[in-house]
Amino acid sequence: MRALLFLCLLLETSGTKPAEVLKPNILLIMADDLGIGDVGCYGNKTLRTPNIDRLAEEGVRLTQHLAAAPLCTPSRAAFLTGRHSFRSGMEASDGYRALQWNAGSGGLPENETTFARILQQQGYATGLIGKWHQGVSCASRDDHCHHPLHHGFGYFYGMPFTLVNDCEPGRPPEVDAATRAKLQQYTQMLALGVLTLAAAKLGGLLSVPWRVVVAAASLLLLFFLAWYSSLGFVRRWNCILMRNHAVTEQPMDVTRAAGRVLQETVSFIERNKRGSFLLFVSLLHVHLPLVTSRAFLGKSRHGLYGDHVEEMDWLLGQILDAVEEHGLTNTTFTYFTSDHGGHLEARDERGQLGGWNGIYRGGKGMGGWEGGIRVPGIFRWPGVLPAGRVMHEPTSLIDVFPNVFPTVVQLGGGQLPQDRVMDGHSLLPLLRGAAEHSDHEFLFHYCGRHLHAARWHQKDSGRLWKVHYTTPKFHPEGTGACFGQGICPCSGEGVTHHSPPLLFDLSTDPSEARPLSPGSEPQFQAVIARVGEAVAEHRKTLSPVPAQFSTANIMWKPWLQPCCGTFPFCACREDGDGPL
Repeated sequence: MRALLFLCLLLETSGTKPAEVLKPNILLIMADDLGIGDVGCYGNKTLRTPNIDRLAEEGVRLTQHLAAAPLCTPSRAAFLTGRHSFRSGMEASDGYRALQWNAGSGGLPENETTFARILQQQGYATGLIGKWHQGVSCASRDDHCHHPLHHGFGYFYGMPFTLVNDCEPGRPPEVDAATRAKLQQYTQMLALGVLTLAAAKLGGLLSVPWRVVVAAASLLLLFFLAWYSSLGFVRRWNCILMRNHAVTEQPMDVTRAAGRVLQETVSFIERNKRGSFLLFVSLLHVHLPLVTSRAFLGKSRHGLYGDHVEEMDWLLGQILDAVEEHGLTNTTFTYFTSDHGGHLEARDERGQLGGWNGIYRGGKGMGGWEGGIRVPGIFRWPGVLPAGRVMHEPTSLIDVFPNVFPTVVQLGGGQLPQDRVMDGHSLLPLLRGAAEHSDHEFLFHYCGRHLHAARWHQKDSGRLWKVHYTTPKFHPEGTGACFGQGICPCSGEGVTHHSPPLLFDLSTDPSEARPLSPGSEPQFQAVIARVGEAVAEHRKTLSPVPAQFSTANIMWKPWLQPCCGTFPFCACREDGDGPL
């Protein structure tokens, strides 16, 4: 009865045919590392993002849309499943916080249910084009247990990994750079030791057996191969393109990748325009190394990063144009977001290479500060969602999973998974204006497996409290970034634990510039206590799961390496260029 009532409400609102309401096309577009302050409709006055702004004018814009994690792999795992990433083991307690290799054995577990899998069961044509970064295989090169096609996507074209500096020749190394540096150091030390040992043996200064020298030389060879394979072949191992299960380009040409993503996106829409489709366009923009076409180089007021943002906006405009050209605008539920905030530590001698997070403090990698987790959130569905609406309620990327169910799965007979904790809530009542407040009273913000902050939406008063238990230590120059070129740590000496916790009222201080105290805020103790109770209840829902980011799962395994040709001589090139 509830489903029928909801259907009637939708029909009354939209005036569309029942089939169109039951199974709208779903187009999800996610940028990579885009700061909320980089977009015109979120306050940027100097970067040109007319297509994102147009999407906001024609739909609903969320001002308090939050990533469930401040890094690529865990954020996307939460987005796909509607659950915090630590529930599937896609987070780390310490050390590695994202997948490092295509040939690692970690990834989104087989028993996790994605929105793509459920919609595929409901008859949708499902596709993922662009970045995956959720793993590839488990035990053999061809088992593809973590692959998109194993998680409900009927078609995949793109990078099973993610863009990194290593993908562009001449850039400084990024993947496992610290480990690779240690391997190089150990190799050099071992080489010196082996040479010294051999010279002493030949000179009669030592009477050790030759088998000891041979064993040391073998160990040196092993270290050399480990160092050389990681240092010399990261681009070949990680920077590849796949179509479904087949590697089509290895290593990939990053200068042509964006055009091919666009070409594949437009082709998917055209192939599936007569049925219902779910298409997740996971853009490679605006992640380093910021490879940008000549048409956009030097055109923005913010250097290479600004050029790259404006190119991304053009790509999004081309996708929206394809939807319109095929007459699908009114029957397509479109969503645009970023996986987390801009990367403040991304700098070189030319200046800032990462995003701008507007008025919000912090950035990528920071689980608590708003700049790391507050992201654009724009929804468009003409005739169903009101145009130009702006919502200030707390929402999350994990809400997209259950958001499609009231209109697609539940009305079509499907159900949300009943055997696991779901963290997301449906957004449709809020987006349509049928609900005044978000269903999220509390939201919990993690850095790896460490809870750094929590927020409480006190709906009766309208106040929005934010409690910080742990914060990263910023660079003393006051840039809001952490030390070095990497990302902020979640624990150890690089963080500060607060007792009592820091308290902010985001409803009056969204920049988190003025921490409250018992003297300045009469409700200080009551708020800290209430949020503490919510955290305690939340912790009761946690249960141990296999760690996908363990050292054994993260490390490069030759027998898992995706390869076109004969391993280790993997090489192939895809013909044809995209439209850029």
